Amino acid sequence: MKPVGTDPRVLSLAAEVAKSPEQNVPVILLKLKEIINTPLRSPELKKIKQDIYCYDLIQYCLLVLSQDCSQIQGGWTTISQLAQILSHCCVGLEPEDAEEFYKELLPSAAEKFLVLGRKLQVCFISAAKGEEKAELLHFFQIVTDSLYWLLGDHVKLIQNVLQSDHFLHLLQTDSVEIGSTVLTLLKNILEINSGDLPKVEGKSLHSILNEVILKLLSTPSPVIRSTATKLLLFMAESHQEILMFLRLNTSEKGLRGLLSKLETGTEFSKELGQLIGLLSPKIYPEVEEQKLHQAACLIQAYWKGFWTRKRLKMLPSAVIALQRRFRSKRTKRLLKLSRQKEEEELRLQLQLQRQRAARLSREIRLSVLEIVHPGQVEKYNWEIEEKSALMIQKHWRGYKERKKFCQRKPSLMEYKAAVTLQRAVLKFLAKCRKKKKLFAPWQGLQELTDARRVELKQQVDDYVRRHQGSQMTYVASRELHAEAQERLQHYFMSRLLEERAQQHREALMAQINTSIEQLMKAPSLKEVEGKDPELFLSRSRPVAAKGKQAHLTTLKHIQEPWWKKLGEEEPGDKIDVPKDELGTLFIGGTKIP
Repeated sequence: MKPVGTDPRVLSLAAEVAKSPEQNVPVILLKLKEIINTPLRSPELKKIKQDIYCYDLIQYCLLVLSQDCSQIQGGWTTISQLAQILSHCCVGLEPEDAEEFYKELLPSAAEKFLVLGRKLQVCFISAAKGEEKAELLHFFQIVTDSLYWLLGDHVKLIQNVLQSDHFLHLLQTDSVEIGSTVLTLLKNILEINSGDLPKVEGKSLHSILNEVILKLLSTPSPVIRSTATKLLLFMAESHQEILMFLRLNTSEKGLRGLLSKLETGTEFSKELGQLIGLLSPKIYPEVEEQKLHQAACLIQAYWKGFWTRKRLKMLPSAVIALQRRFRSKRTKRLLKLSRQKEEEELRLQLQLQRQRAARLSREIRLSVLEIVHPGQVEKYNWEIEEKSALMIQKHWRGYKERKKFCQRKPSLMEYKAAVTLQRAVLKFLAKCRKKKKLFAPWQGLQELTDARRVELKQQVDDYVRRHQGSQMTYVASRELHAEAQERLQHYFMSRLLEERAQQHREALMAQINTSIEQLMKAPSLKEVEGKDPELFLSRSRPVAAKGKQAHLTTLKHIQEPWWKKLGEEEPGDKIDVPKDELGTLFIGGTKIP
């Protein structure tokens, strides 16, 4: 929302910036300097700054500061003036959208000033001419003054500036002029508000202190030494943490001895003496004791936190273990009580059954005695006693035989194991003999003597003389041969057809058997699912399932250990055991004499 009663100069400048090309915008924005420097009362100047902010002229200045210096008309002169204008516009400005102004625009402006300072620092170091260096140093001082002016009104930006890496790079310069300017800026910033210094991150604060100490000790320029001494003295007197850090450096790195070697009688000798007095070793034991106390507190805090977290982490497992033990003990107690109750009930039932059986036996005996003739009572009692004795003997003999069997059980197991091993060994020997006969058929043949050869030759001649073959002509032999070939061809053709028919019959029988087995294993019509009918429509699925099942069965049988297949006999393997070998075999733990 645009403000009412806008200054016509701001309105015309905003319109000109909006219509002008990009390269002319920096020069046009320089007209803001005339508008701001106009001698007006404070409320009217504040209204003008609000109008400048509302028409985004401050944002245009930030965009111009982000551009390359070589592409801006006027170079560093224009940029330094725009930095000065931006700083003056932000000082005393309180816009309506304060959140965006304080959280985005002001930190961005401070960061732009630091970036400009780094660029000017690089140009100053690389410049060769003295006039160019003096001009760049002047621009650098303008930028630092603008930053100081901005931080003077918005002290919350001091923490962001001190934590910035660009500010640390500016402080690390080797140039005397740039270093003196940056130290002066740091001293002025801390004089504005030194309360934000402890809020700076420890790493950034230590880096700044180390750079200041390094400049104090290594720079020959008295200006930088004086500024660094005053800055360290101010920081040490303002904050106890910084004083402790400097004292630690004094004890570890010998800072006090290095400071004592500096020249006395200079302008900053008084401040240097005060700084050395603050770093005196008289207070060092107190600092060391305080440091040890803080370290002990820190270790205790870490240890208590670790132990508490460990106990909290172990607490669920301990509770679970306790519950598990309680439930286990309760279950065991209930189980023991239930078993005792069952045993008591069983004992009572057995007692009742025995009482009923005894009562029934007495009733039967009494009823029998009533029926039996008095002369037959003795005979009846003798038969009862005989049956009872036989029953007792039967039970006793059974118990005795079972006891003997338990004693003979290990020897019986040895006997069965020996028989199994003998069967396997005999089978292995038979196979070895069969292989030996197969691969060495010439062994065992006896050579023929001369008399045997003459006798066999005479038998062959007699057979040929008695069975002389009929004489056939060449034509008859050819006809007989052709007839034999025709019959042989006919036989082979019919044999091939019979084999094909037999294979077809076997395939049909296998298909029928598979279909019958599948139908027998098929679910009922109520349990049929959508994919079940496909198993009966396809011919390859049942065959594949049957083949897969047979293949898995064969693999399972092959993969079994050898000791499980000792008792099996392969079909067609006949064990031919000579009788003379049976006399030396071990049977049932004894050797046959």
